[in-house]
Amino acid sequence: MDFKLTEEQQMLKETAERLVRDVYTFDKRMEFSDSEAGFSTAFWQQMGELGLTAIPFPEELGGFGGTGIETMLIMEQLGKGICLEPYMESVILAGGLIAQLGNDSQKDELLGAIASGELQAAVALDELHSHYDLSHVTTTAKAQGSSYVLNGRKGVVIGGQTAGKILVSARTAGDICDQQGISLFLVDPSAAGVRRRVYSTVDGRKGCELFLDNVEAELLGNAGDAYDAIRYQSGRAIAALCGEAVGAMRTACDLTLDYLKTRKQFGVPIGKFQVLQHRMVDMISELERATSMAILAACLADDEDSAERSAKLSAAKFTINRAARYVAEQSIQLHGGIAMTWEYNGAHYAKRLVTISHQFGDDDHHLEAYANQLSLS
Repeated sequence: MDFKLTEEQQMLKETAERLVRDVYTFDKRMEFSDSEAGFSTAFWQQMGELGLTAIPFPEELGGFGGTGIETMLIMEQLGKGICLEPYMESVILAGGLIAQLGNDSQKDELLGAIASGELQAAVALDELHSHYDLSHVTTTAKAQGSSYVLNGRKGVVIGGQTAGKILVSARTAGDICDQQGISLFLVDPSAAGVRRRVYSTVDGRKGCELFLDNVEAELLGNAGDAYDAIRYQSGRAIAALCGEAVGAMRTACDLTLDYLKTRKQFGVPIGKFQVLQHRMVDMISELERATSMAILAACLADDEDSAERSAKLSAAKFTINRAARYVAEQSIQLHGGIAMTWEYNGAHYAKRLVTISHQFGDDDHHLEAYANQLSLS
């Protein structure tokens, strides 16, 4: 298989790389994290102006018709800078759900704005006791005239604090864990009955809990039939996260190697000690294994929904989770105490990698999912 990038893909990678390098210094990231928005709105606007937010969308909807490979190239660069912008949540997940479920009017109104960076969207799928189960939905939606009224509570809505639209999963029929009966709704955060409790996450981002009290919302797609689309688009989000993790791991390895070359003990760089060289090699080996699985995930992210696609995405996420935590832990160990300080950027890469290992399913979740797919085949 030819893994060489096309000329257009190479240009895309260099554009994203240059943008992150020029804007996302560590000091700037700390400023962005402490801001009210929790990220750089100027950086988000630049991504829109350069067309990075339009990459995954079809040309007729204002996009460039990119594939999972193009998405991976962007996400890897965002991972290198541990960028705070909700690119995956807004462009990949929310944009993908609207493209798959929305009617022509909704697509025309929303996707062009997301593609240009004018609209930042968020997705509210998680609940207090859902624990990676996308079908565990207790939030309810009842028809009221031509619209619906939502009641419930959603958690860990990354980017929800600044989103112009939030996509909310709610139950219109069935029991709590039934796959059928789940619908998706467009919620205006400024609407009556919407309350957001904003908080900072362990990796420096911001998210919110979403409280819905008789909130009027617009249905996206057919009532009760949203689960398959949610699961499919979550697979695309998993592939994007794999790309981000590889970028963060690569920088964490570079930071660790530089430290081993400069930190001296007994008058020589500690990188001269063979046992530390072996641990560095193990880190690089995990990175290369993770890179291969991220490429696999990117290649099948946009494939038709199937058991094979789901199994391979679970295998990729499982491998990425293990590698991300291993690289984070080894980086901390090889740095020593400095790696645990808030003022050192290595600590922030470790936090982001550990967080990624829990987003959209941890090791146990994806190992079980992969095993279940094997038993059915």
